[in-house]
Amino acid sequence: MTYENFKTDLDADGIFTVTWDMPDRSMNVLSGSSMKDLGAIIEKVANDDAIKGMVLTSGKAAFGAGADLSEMGSSAGSSTGELTKEQKLKKQYDSHMGFTHLLRTLETCGKPVAAAINGLAMGGCLEVTLACHYRVAVDNDAIQLGLPEAKVGLLPGGGGTQRLPRLIGAADALPLLLQGKSLRPRKAAEMGVIHKIVPAGQLISEAKRWIKEEGDAEQPWDKKGFKIPGGTPYDKGNGTTFVVGNALLRKTTYGNYPAQTNIMKCVYEGTQVPIDAGLRIEARYFIDLLNRPESKVMIRSLFLSMQELNKGARRPAVEEKFKVKKLGMLGAGMMGAGIAYVSAKVGMEVVLIDASQEGADKGKAYSTNLLDKAIAKGRSTEEEKEALLGRINATTDYEALKDCDLIIEAVFEDRKVKAEVTQKAEAILSDDAVFGSNTSTLPITGLSEASSRPANFIGIHFFSPVDRMPLVEIILGKDTSDETLAKAMDYVAQIKKTPIVVNDSRGFYTSRCFGTYVSEGVEMLAEGITPALVDNVGRMTGMPRGPLELSDDVALDLAHRVRTQTKKDLGDKYIATAADPLMEKMVVDHGRLGRKNGKGFYDYPEGGKKHLWPGLADLVTPTVTRSNPEMVEGLKKRLLYRQAIEAARCFEEKVVTDVRDADVGSIIGWGFAPYTGGPLSLIDTVGTKAFVEACDTFADDLGERFRPCQLLRDMAETDDTFYNRFNPKAAMATAAE
Repeated sequence: MTYENFKTDLDADGIFTVTWDMPDRSMNVLSGSSMKDLGAIIEKVANDDAIKGMVLTSGKAAFGAGADLSEMGSSAGSSTGELTKEQKLKKQYDSHMGFTHLLRTLETCGKPVAAAINGLAMGGCLEVTLACHYRVAVDNDAIQLGLPEAKVGLLPGGGGTQRLPRLIGAADALPLLLQGKSLRPRKAAEMGVIHKIVPAGQLISEAKRWIKEEGDAEQPWDKKGFKIPGGTPYDKGNGTTFVVGNALLRKTTYGNYPAQTNIMKCVYEGTQVPIDAGLRIEARYFIDLLNRPESKVMIRSLFLSMQELNKGARRPAVEEKFKVKKLGMLGAGMMGAGIAYVSAKVGMEVVLIDASQEGADKGKAYSTNLLDKAIAKGRSTEEEKEALLGRINATTDYEALKDCDLIIEAVFEDRKVKAEVTQKAEAILSDDAVFGSNTSTLPITGLSEASSRPANFIGIHFFSPVDRMPLVEIILGKDTSDETLAKAMDYVAQIKKTPIVVNDSRGFYTSRCFGTYVSEGVEMLAEGITPALVDNVGRMTGMPRGPLELSDDVALDLAHRVRTQTKKDLGDKYIATAADPLMEKMVVDHGRLGRKNGKGFYDYPEGGKKHLWPGLADLVTPTVTRSNPEMVEGLKKRLLYRQAIEAARCFEEKVVTDVRDADVGSIIGWGFAPYTGGPLSLIDTVGTKAFVEACDTFADDLGERFRPCQLLRDMAETDDTFYNRFNPKAAMATAAE
C-alpha cells in the first residue's frame, strides 16, 4: 500500500520503517492528510503479523514542525454554519479526540514503536514521538525539541500535557509546557524526555536494535503500579509545585493568557486520573482555548501572518531575487555594530566604518563579545568566531565600500551628519547599490534629498539589540523604487528577520505608536497617579515593561526635545498637557535624563537595584494612591486603547497599509500585548462600535488624543472589522485579477 505522506519499508527482521516525507513541503506537519495516512499505518502495524515493530523517522532535515496551524487557524474562534454553540463544541471535541485516539492507538497497538528523531521536532510532531515507546535522537546541538503551543495561545493538545508529566514529573514538565521552552537533544535525554542520543549515522540502527533486543510495546503509564515521577498533586512535597506555580503564573501573565491557566489545570487534574481520563480533560481545555478570542488572534498574528510576512507577502513580485554579498555599515555604535554582526553571521562581507579607528574597532569588538558568550554556552566555536570576525573589516576608509551591494547608515540622528555620510558613500558606490537609513524618526523622503539616486534610497529600521530583536521596519520614501524595496526585503530575509513595510512619516509606524504608550504613562503620572501604579498597570496590560521604565530607557531629554520641537512646529495648534511642565522640571530643573545618566523617574545606583526617585512626590502631588479592580481595568484600557487609536490613524493615513504589518510589527517591534494579537486585532475583538464609544468617553475626560479618526467612525456604523474590510488575501486576489 502506498501513502501520500509516508514511505515504508519492511526488512528481513520484520521491522517496519516508516519515513515521514510530505510532498511539496519543506517540513512535515500534522495535517488532515498526514493523520489519515498515519491512522492507516498504525492499523497495518497492529494487524500484520509479519511486522514485529515499527521505526518512525523523517525523510526531511527536520522531524516535524507541529500542527498545520493554517488548518487550525481557520476553525479557531470561528462559527460553524447553523450549529448551536453546544453542537459546535461537540463537533470540535469529537474531531480533536480523533487525533487523541490516533496517538493512543499507536502506543497500545501491541508492537514496539521507536521514534528516530533526526531533526527539529516541535509541537504535535513531538507529541507523536511521546506516544512512541522509545525515542532516540541525533546528537546535534542545533536540533530543538519542544512544545511551543503556549506561545500562540494554545496548549499541547496531542497528549503533551499528560505524557510529559508522566515521563519527567509535573515539576520539570510545567516550565516546558507553560513557557513553550525548547530543549537540545542532550538536555532532553538528561531530563528523560528522550531515551538516547547517537551520531546521525547510527540513528535508524539504534532504533532497530532497541526493537530487536529490548522492544517493549507498553508505555510506563499503562503498566500496573505505575507512579508519576514526583507524585500526584496531593502527594507529599508535590503540592508546592502547583501552589508556587500558580503564584508565579499570576505574577508573569497577570491573567491575560488563558492558555497557561488551562495548561496548569490539565496537568493538575490530569495527573490525578488514569491516562485516558487525563486525555479527555486535556481535550476539553484545548477546545475551550480554541474558542477564545486570544487564541484566534495569537494564531493569526504570531503564526499565520508572521509566516506570510517572512515568506515575502509584501515583496514586489516582479523583481529578481537579490543576495547581499558585501554590506557597507556606516556608524559603529551599538546599532551599527549589531547590524554588522547579524550580517556577517549569515556569511556577508561587512565593511564597518566609523569616524575614528578606535570607534570602528569598538564596534567590531561587539561581535567578539557576542561570540565569546555563545562559545561559553556551547553554541559556537573558536573556528566559527574567527571566520565571522574575519568577514568584518573595521575601518575609517570609505574607499573600502567599493563593490558593496547595500549600504546601511546608523550614524547620529542629525540630518546634516546623515547627508554627509550619504554623499561620501555614494561617491564610491555602483549605480545599482541600495542605500538604507536606520533612522527611527527622520522622514526618509527628506533624508533622500542628500542622495543623487533617491530611487535607491530606503529606510531600514532595526530594533535594539539587533541580534535579539526579530523585526525590521522598511520605510518607503516618495521616490523609492519597487526594485529597491524588493532588494531591502531580500536582505532582511537573508539575515533571518521579519520585515514590515510602511510609508514615510515622522516616527513611521513603530516609533510613532510606541511613543503613545510612554507619553500616556507620563500623562498619568502628571495627573497624580502614583508612579508605582502607573508602571504596574503597564505591565498588567501585557506590555513588557512599565511606561516610566521605558521612558527612562529611551531618554527623558530626547522626549523633552521632541515635545519642544512639536510645540514650535504646531504653534497655536499645539495642545499642552499636564506632562509638559513635569518633563520641563525633570530634564531642565533637575537634570534627570533617564537611565543614561542614572537619574530619571527611577534612580539607578551603581551596583544596586533601581528604584523610583523619591523626589517625584515633590514634583507631582499624588491624588490617586490606592486602586481597585475597576480603576485598574480602566487604566489598562487607557494605555492599550491609546496605542490602538494611533495604529488606526496610521492606517487611515496610509502610513501602514497591511493589517499584518500593523499587528505583527506591534508585537515583535515594541512589545504590544501579544494576547491581543496586535492593536488592530484588539479593536476587532472589542468591536469597532464599542471601541469608538469608549474612546470618545476617554477623549471627553482626558483630551483629543483619544478622539477616534474618521476611518474608525465609518467602520463603527456597521461594526466592521479591519480584517474584514482590509483582508490582505482578498486584496491580493483582486490585484492578481
